Amino acid sequence: MQYYLQRLINQIKLIKSRIFLILDRIAKLSSRFFAGRFYIRIWIISLLVFVPLNPSIAAVQEVQSSAKDSAVIILSAPSSIKKFLVKYLRFPSEPFADAAAEEIFLYRAQKEIRDLLATEGYFSPSISVLQQVRDDVAIPEIKIDPGALTRVGNVLITFQGEVAREDGKYQGRIEQLRATWPLKAGLPFRSSEWEKAKAALLSDVTQEEFAAAHIVSSKATVNPDNARADLSIIIDSGPVFYLGEIQITGLERFDSALITNLAPFKTGDVYRRDVLHLYQITLQKGPQFSSVSVSVTPDVAQHRSVPVQVMLTEALSQRFAFGAGYSSNNGARGEINYRNHDFLDRAWNLTSMLRLEQKRQTFFAGIDTLPDQNNVNYSLGASLQMTDIENLKTIEEKVGITRNYQTQKIQMHLGLNWHHESKKPAGAINQINEALVLDWRWRRQVVDDPVNIRRGDVTELRIGGGSQMFLSDQDFLRTYARHQTWWPIGSQDVFFLRAEIGYTFAASRFGIPQEYLFRAGGIHSLRGYDFKGIGVQEGNAVVGGLVMVTGTAEYTHWLTQQWGVAAFADIGGAEDRWQRIHPFLGYGAGIRWRSPAGPIALDLARGHETGSLRVHFSMAVAF
Repeated sequence: MQYYLQRLINQIKLIKSRIFLILDRIAKLSSRFFAGRFYIRIWIISLLVFVPLNPSIAAVQEVQSSAKDSAVIILSAPSSIKKFLVKYLRFPSEPFADAAAEEIFLYRAQKEIRDLLATEGYFSPSISVLQQVRDDVAIPEIKIDPGALTRVGNVLITFQGEVAREDGKYQGRIEQLRATWPLKAGLPFRSSEWEKAKAALLSDVTQEEFAAAHIVSSKATVNPDNARADLSIIIDSGPVFYLGEIQITGLERFDSALITNLAPFKTGDVYRRDVLHLYQITLQKGPQFSSVSVSVTPDVAQHRSVPVQVMLTEALSQRFAFGAGYSSNNGARGEINYRNHDFLDRAWNLTSMLRLEQKRQTFFAGIDTLPDQNNVNYSLGASLQMTDIENLKTIEEKVGITRNYQTQKIQMHLGLNWHHESKKPAGAINQINEALVLDWRWRRQVVDDPVNIRRGDVTELRIGGGSQMFLSDQDFLRTYARHQTWWPIGSQDVFFLRAEIGYTFAASRFGIPQEYLFRAGGIHSLRGYDFKGIGVQEGNAVVGGLVMVTGTAEYTHWLTQQWGVAAFADIGGAEDRWQRIHPFLGYGAGIRWRSPAGPIALDLARGHETGSLRVHFSMAVAF
């Protein structure tokens, strides 16, 4: 019984394959004759009748994703063309049921190949089907000559609307838009690049002023005879848009001033997409909201005062967070955080944190007020920190108030801090150091991606000092500067340079808290040496000196999007006087991983002065 059933199924396959072949040819002819509709109906009825009996002959023709030839079909083409085609063509993995099934496949494959090659700019390919004999078996060979690659000919970009006004106000912008058109004459014409170029042009027009700009028409005229594509596109800019009132949705607990004070624009300002994007990022950074969306509806009727729509989802006002991690600088780490984003019902941010590390233990509590219209807010905080690093034990208590100013690129802080430090170096005299310090910090960051940087610069300056006339044990002025820069090399690699220098003007280091002195060594300083293991010897301990200079050169090669390898060299030192500084050199290699939180590094470094190898690693996980 099973034998006869199998024969019946094979007969159904044979009948169906022949019907598909006949109907496919009929469908091609039907476009030329009035009776085409009748044949199309027959094709549909046949599908309804035969498909339920047997899924499809395509079930026997599964996809092969490799660039190798199928055991059933041979594809002959230039390597780049073949590599492209095998991504999209469906190749059978088993022999065809019969000659009809093979003929259907070859017919459809040729059509698909022509369509695919057209998307890559090959509009006049030569495709032939031959037969190769392998092991006494005839195997069809699809031979492809892609022909000449079509290239861009004339490009005509026309503007209409306000941007094309007769007084020529926007003529410079029009010329800039045409100059930055990516698909220039002589370049290969591909459908995907054509669509990308149009989208990029429209995006550039709508970036500023013309929120309602749109493409009126676009056309690519391809001449296969001379392998040339002439392009034309017409864009209507519409009117100039001006920003109106801020319309807020989703605000329940907080006052609307929290939203409006952070706006980087005023009512009546010209529409700019990057300004709205900056506004959204600023709001998202605030702990009060879990999601933020800022947009405008490009309604031409409202172009003189288009509402800015801010849609928010408020976050929970209180939350606990736990974390654990490890760093070769301070060892294993565990921490607990408590945050209240609506402290005293004023949307102030209360933060408290207890962090326990092997070499350092920290407790901190602070309050941050809301930024005003000038991007200024104030912080009040207190901390207790205990450290045991390089035979130096310290207990530091600190209380301070800080004025903060922050924009997209600039951060500036001016604070007044009182320090009380208990210093216990092994083998030396214990000390108590107190200082009231006026501290100024400035940081500028211009990078392409704040998480995974490939290009950009970060510069940091810091000046702080105290006087015996104002509750300090020692007169001192601490100065510090650091600059970091990233250069992309090719499409994958990055070259990184870092330089830092510090100098504390004082008669001696005694009486000055360690925070205002300098030590070197460890991650972000001198790899190949212990964390803060380079400084001034005091008894058996290493303490901070008055001067410091370090530098880094690092080259990273990314093997994949997530994994890379790096080679680096660090050099520098710290002492009490410039004349005493001895440069310490460290060098090595490591592994890089682009985690969601940023690059994680595992480095093996050799300290040239000691000859010893050290592993440097840092990782943290939040719960």
